[in-house]
Amino acid sequence: MNRIYLDNAATTAMHEQVLEKMLPYFRSHYGNPSSIYATGRDARKAVEEARRKVANAINATAAEVYFTSGGTESDNWAIKGYATAHANRGKHLISTAIEHHAVLNTLEALEGDGFEVSYVPVDEHGLVNPEDIQKAIRKDTILISVMAANNEIGTIQPIPEIGRVAREHGIAFHTDAVQAVGAIPVDVDSWQVDLLSLSAHKFHGPKGVGALYIRKGLRLNPLIHGGAQERNRRAGTENLAGIVGLGAAIELATAQLAEKAGQIAALRDDLIDGIMSAVPEVRLNGHPTLRLPNNVNVSVKYVEGEALLLRLDLQGIAASSGSACTSGSLDPSHVLLAIGLPHEIAHGSLRLTLSQETTQEEINAVKTELPRIISNLRAMSPLYEQGEDHVFG
Repeated sequence: MNRIYLDNAATTAMHEQVLEKMLPYFRSHYGNPSSIYATGRDARKAVEEARRKVANAINATAAEVYFTSGGTESDNWAIKGYATAHANRGKHLISTAIEHHAVLNTLEALEGDGFEVSYVPVDEHGLVNPEDIQKAIRKDTILISVMAANNEIGTIQPIPEIGRVAREHGIAFHTDAVQAVGAIPVDVDSWQVDLLSLSAHKFHGPKGVGALYIRKGLRLNPLIHGGAQERNRRAGTENLAGIVGLGAAIELATAQLAEKAGQIAALRDDLIDGIMSAVPEVRLNGHPTLRLPNNVNVSVKYVEGEALLLRLDLQGIAASSGSACTSGSLDPSHVLLAIGLPHEIAHGSLRLTLSQETTQEEINAVKTELPRIISNLRAMSPLYEQGEDHVFG
């Protein structure tokens, strides 16, 4: 049975060209980039080439890019590093109710250390109003952190507008762009961000490697102490092969980005239309137009999300009910609750996320299989009466 993979927001398959670029750095070019002999210098050259590729992809300079172990470390470093370095100016931070837990749990840890956090609400589509950010600013506000695009419902935030608010008030601005990089154009200058997190495995690169953009001149405390790697700001021997893979992946992902995004969005819209037309009482979660080109998130009334995922898996279709980082939790998605869904409907959520490797044939198969699975599950639900005219809500 050919399996259909539609959980690309959780992770993507590594591109074959990325793997080819990485392989020599496991065996023949394995030197430590901090060593001064020829093998080490070759490794250093590869690291710096990857750094330039990351910088080019987000319109930064190479000197502003620092390699990390992934998006979670980048988020932690950006928020903790800036907050602790500037605590003498204030201990108030602003974020939103729908951030990834890499941000939310980092903020919670800072709250335990005496910082205060204002969590700005979102509308029914998961969209942040920049005016609400403005209203939340206090004299002691030192950092604003708003994700570029939501990992569960795909809503793209007005980052340039929020960046302008932050800049006008002299407040540092961090964005978790883990889902955005490789999916939509990212420009740190037009976005007016000071810190930006990204992760390779979200755009067909390797797991375990990411980067943090730090605007030139920004003071940030280290998160990891040790050696002098990453210009004395992030200790630890560099993940050489991973960094090479990150550079190769981000270069591939951002080449002809508009064309690729358009192709994926066409498949996304076809899948949304197919689900909405074939299945009654389904709600599309996230903004109808300001959404990632690969994201489909729906709530199916009278169906448990876990049962839906298991039935899809039996048919060879991989999907999720939300963030892979919370898949072990029985609680409904904090994102879906934040946009106003009641618990029972939030529990019936389904996230289908595409990639450039997704085919029309796969979308057609899901459009055929998913309505049948939902119908079978609803037939077993005492809350759903077949044939009756229902209203979603």
